[in-house]
Amino acid sequence: MQTSELDYDLPLDLIAQTPAEPRDSSRLMVVERASGRIEHRVFRDLPALLRAPDLLVANDTRVIPARIHARKLTGGKVEILLLRKLDATRWEALVGGRRVRELVIDVPGAQPIRGVAQRLPDATQSEDASRLIEFDAPLEPLLERIGLMPIPPYIHQQPNDPARYQTVYARIAGSAAAPTAGLHFTPELIQTLDLLGVGTAFVTLHIGLDTFKPITEDTVEAHRIHTEWCDVPPHTALRVRQARSAGGRVVAVGTTSARALETAAQCADAPAHLAPFRGFTSIYITPGYRFRAVDALITNFHLPRSTLLAMIGAFMGIDLMWQAYHEAIRQRYRFYSFGDAMLIL
Repeated sequence: MQTSELDYDLPLDLIAQTPAEPRDSSRLMVVERASGRIEHRVFRDLPALLRAPDLLVANDTRVIPARIHARKLTGGKVEILLLRKLDATRWEALVGGRRVRELVIDVPGAQPIRGVAQRLPDATQSEDASRLIEFDAPLEPLLERIGLMPIPPYIHQQPNDPARYQTVYARIAGSAAAPTAGLHFTPELIQTLDLLGVGTAFVTLHIGLDTFKPITEDTVEAHRIHTEWCDVPPHTALRVRQARSAGGRVVAVGTTSARALETAAQCADAPAHLAPFRGFTSIYITPGYRFRAVDALITNFHLPRSTLLAMIGAFMGIDLMWQAYHEAIRQRYRFYSFGDAMLIL
């Protein structure tokens, strides 16, 4: 597939800069794959669109305040973007600044933390320009004091409330970006769905910054997909099997949940099963892929020429995807991380 087939023009004023308030007031485009029917709703209408015993599967990863201002020993400014915790004192990170080796992070009311940046060993390298930084003290307990949310590059200012770049069910710290399809949920909406017999189960997939990188190769399949850590626990795998057996649909909340579920499905001993999975995944879903674990998908509107858009094209078909995207632009839906949502049935 030519990468140019995943390109489109978006008016800049449709890139959402702030989240909807309240969360479930965002718009929701409902697309039926079988008929091609498109309907315009509001996210809080979700209980009218799902039924028992459907099962929502959401990503409970938590975004860490991974953007940190530091300095060289000589005083020059350094910006660090934490990507992955390797152990208590070692992190994989992007380091902004020329010829940075030794650096210092000033901690209000406490001793500064020193770090040494070096090249990653080949065995652990996963980002093109990432470095290994070894600090002289654990960094994670101090992140809320020294770090900022690593918001996407197309959002021009930090949200007033950092919690708005977290889902209400965020639990396990480790992401450099939010699973944005989940930002539309409120505790009350989840409770309403539960009372109707629509359950919620969780996977964990820690999102890296490569999720924002466009496909630069001429063909989609030539792209080298990023690797991310994920966990599909036994309880979630069991609930997926139970929902399917009872005639329910597995509704993935976001592309990250879908990637985790499909990774687990590939490890199963039969197509109808879903095995637990814990480890790194580099699953790359492009048009022509046959989904084994996901029956419906809740997702935001994605960047052009992106692996996420390729996945949506695989799930709903390229022609229907472009019909939905062009309709979203005509109807002035809000796009990207803080934007509106789509339910693909």
